[in-house]
This record gives sequence, structure tokens and C-alpha cells, in this order.
Amino acid sequence: MAHSHAEARLEEAVGLAAAINLQVAHSEVVRLDKVRPGTLIGMGVIERLRSLVQETGAVVVIVDSALTPVQQRNLERELNCKVIDRTGLILEIFGARARTKEGRLQVQLAALNYQRSRLVRSWTHLERQRGGAGFMGGPGERQIELDRRMLDDQIIRLKKALKQVRRTRSLHRTARQRVPHPVIALAGYTNAGKSTLFNRLSSANVKVEDQLFATLDPTMRNIRLPSGMNAILSDTVGFITDLPTDLVAAFRATLEEVVEADIILHVRDISHPETELHKQSVLQVLHDLGVTGEEAPESKPIIEVLNKIDLLDEDSSRAGATWPTGRRDRPWFRLKPEKV
Repeated sequence: MAHSHAEARLEEAVGLAAAINLQVAHSEVVRLDKVRPGTLIGMGVIERLRSLVQETGAVVVIVDSALTPVQQRNLERELNCKVIDRTGLILEIFGARARTKEGRLQVQLAALNYQRSRLVRSWTHLERQRGGAGFMGGPGERQIELDRRMLDDQIIRLKKALKQVRRTRSLHRTARQRVPHPVIALAGYTNAGKSTLFNRLSSANVKVEDQLFATLDPTMRNIRLPSGMNAILSDTVGFITDLPTDLVAAFRATLEEVVEADIILHVRDISHPETELHKQSVLQVLHDLGVTGEEAPESKPIIEVLNKIDLLDEDSSRAGATWPTGRRDRPWFRLKPEKV
């Protein structure tokens, strides 16, 4: 990847760690000549990182990439500390931030699916066998099989609970449709300013913080448009590059509010150097949810809200280098924090 993109990803990873109050002792971009199946990175880098872990007293190493279970296990053995990948870090943040019962259920389901994929023989108890319960005797189930079965049982219970959540949301949505107020959903990359815009438009008091994933639980408010029409404004969880698939699946009940909305406001931090990449990440998640936003007549309208333009330097604003390109007849909202 390009140097600027790599540095931006590193900065984002440090921000994710700060979101759960981790103190980052060291961060760097590691360039790979080739991917090692067993450890992802080469032994030279591992030895250097091992020295850094010992010098700083680090208790966890975060790899801003997807690790296979084998790679995670081997890195933990080599570095002699806990190792988590990007998916594990995002799940930790969601687990710490979820406040509603629905949010906690969704995070638990995503975490269990993630843990299930991590069941490798990395600990001694996974090698033991229990006696069989049948008449034929035999070695019985291995501990790893018992662990997997226990996780499967928990996953089934959580899916049933979330099915009830979806049913409840569907009933609420049907009730709203009887009073035909249009639904406007705010979507966008995490920390793009969705909650700030939500508070300004609805006079709500949703938590606002300059932090990744400051808002997880969805919020809806009635608003009155300048035309006098009433509408429902919905604030949703922020998206991020390489958003874990399990997390998207688990949060489908929440993200259905975006799918069912009449209009989507795509809030973008136009001052961020990776704003175009963030845009593509958001559109990809929306596409995965069945919301294309293309110009086809049957598609859902997506209006881009270009936020934080006051943070652009003068040359960028004058040259228009960071403004989106495309059809000039598409609607654009250029909003400063003090003007909504």
C-alpha cells in the first residue's frame, strides 16, 4: 500500500486502541515482502518486536490486519504476550460501548462467532480427552469439540433472542408506516460527525466525542422539516474499513433501519486525507446490505453531507482537490459545524 495510506491506517489503528483506553507504547508500519502462513510477518520483525515488548512491558500487541487462528497462536508464543487482530480490537470496542440490551446481544453474537473460528489447539486442556458416555466406551469427545459445541449452543440462543429483536423492530416499523412520516438515516464512516449533525437537526443530546465508535446504539427522533413536514431521523453505528463480516451480520437488526429508510444522508469527513477510501468503505457496506445508491430509478437516494470543511486548508478549499468528483447535478450539502 502507498506510504500515505499506510500511515493513515496506522493512525486509525492507534485511534481504535485509544477508544478502549489502551496506552500505546509503540506503533509502526511493517512492510511485508511476502506473507508468512504461520506468523504473517518474518522472524526478523518478530525478534525486534519481542525486544520492544520486553522493553516497554507491553501486555498486548495489536496487528491491524486479519490474523488466522494459527498466526495468532504462533505470534503469542513468539512474543510471549496477548495478540489481537483488527477484528478482535473492533469487537473489544463494541463490547465495551454497547449499552442497550439489543446492542449487547449483537456484540455477543459477533464475538462468539469470532471465538469459534479461534478454537485451535493452543492450550493444554484442548489436547485432553474425556471418557465416552456410550456403551461402547472409547475416547469420547475432545475438549475442543466440547468447547465448540458450547459456543454453538450459545450462538443458537443469541440468534433466537435477536430474531425476537427483529420482530419487535418490524412491528415498530409497521406502526410508523401507518403514520406516513419519511425516515432519514444518517450513515457514514466512524467519527465523521453523524451524532453532532443528529443533535443539531433534532435538538437531541446523543453522546458526541472526537473518538472512533463513540456511538453504537441507534437513536431515532422526530424532526420538523422546513416545509413543515414531520420526519424521523435515525442515527446509526459508524462504518469502518474492513468492518468484520460477523459484526455486519450481527448488527443487521440495527442496520435494517438504514435499509428501510426513505433517504440516506451519507456524512463524510471531507477534511480526512482518506475521505475517498472512507466513502468507498461505506458504500461497500451499504451495497452488502442491499442499498446500492446508484442512479437507477428503483435505488434509494443517498445524499452526501460533506462535514468538517472548516478543517480544510485554504489551498485545498480553493483548488477543490478534496471535493468529490462526479455528476454536477447530484445534490451536495456542504455543512460547517456552526451552520446546519
